[in-house]
Amino acid sequence: MSKVKYRFNTKSLTYEKAKVTYKEIILRVLSYLATGTVFAVITIFLANKFLPSPIQKKQNRELEVVKLQYELLNKKMKQVQTVLNDLQDRDDNIYRVIFEADPIPSSIRNAGFGGSDRYKDLEGYSNTELMKETTERLDRITKQLYIQSKSFDEVVKMAKGKEKLIASIPAIMPLNNKNLKHAPSGYGWRTHPIYKTQEFHPGMDFTAEQGTPIYATGDGVVEIADANAQGYGNHVVINHGFGYQTLYGHMSKIATASGKKVKRGDLIGYVGSTGLSTGPHVHYEVIKNGEKVNPINFYYNDLSPQEYQLMLELSSKSTQSYD
Repeated sequence: MSKVKYRFNTKSLTYEKAKVTYKEIILRVLSYLATGTVFAVITIFLANKFLPSPIQKKQNRELEVVKLQYELLNKKMKQVQTVLNDLQDRDDNIYRVIFEADPIPSSIRNAGFGGSDRYKDLEGYSNTELMKETTERLDRITKQLYIQSKSFDEVVKMAKGKEKLIASIPAIMPLNNKNLKHAPSGYGWRTHPIYKTQEFHPGMDFTAEQGTPIYATGDGVVEIADANAQGYGNHVVINHGFGYQTLYGHMSKIATASGKKVKRGDLIGYVGSTGLSTGPHVHYEVIKNGEKVNPINFYYNDLSPQEYQLMLELSSKSTQSYD
């Protein structure tokens, strides 16, 4: 029930009932409507500015789910990368070592991707960096897996040829040295017997009687069989494949020919003193991938552990080579 309003009449000095005109009613209603409209507009503006709409809420939830999936994917790829790194390490340091193969360079395994615009399509999003990081990591893992797969194909191929590899590696001494009766001069710095200067001796010398048989130390093909190399006199070079070569110098007579296939233990010549030599002996070298290495590490088919130790001692005692 509305309250009755009164007005004070200054002329009659009495209170009289206030009469509300239609005009005042209309103005009052319009005032209420205007106030409500302004309030509503302000409320809607603030809501749109600071509060997400139902569609935006749905999109935000979907974005959060996508972001979570990206993070989970990154974690899984990190685990895959750890396993892949272990496979690469085994491949380089175990599998390829067994078959005398060089490891795959890290520059190839970890090579980047060319082009600054490779991930241009991922630019302009709120989670661009996350998407680029994930995509790049996936690309890198994919490439490394491809390289590793090719490497394993190569290892399988080498495993199938393992019998040939074992037969080809120079694994015996170049002459019959039972009970180590032939004194060796080892690999390393020695006094030259003629010039009396310190020079690096890239092989091993075995003294023996003139005409003592010299044998191929592994399967291969004779590359050189002549006296054209300065200092070596009559000499033979055998290519064993797999990066191995052997050289036999100062022969009195060559018993093979260039291009001939030989097996481990085949006769290839006889001990002599041709070339730059001070007496009958065979100068023997093992060459791996073009580098001359210590032959003493390749007598495992001939020597027991005790004989190997004795060979080390004997070869290191000599301070002078024989050529």
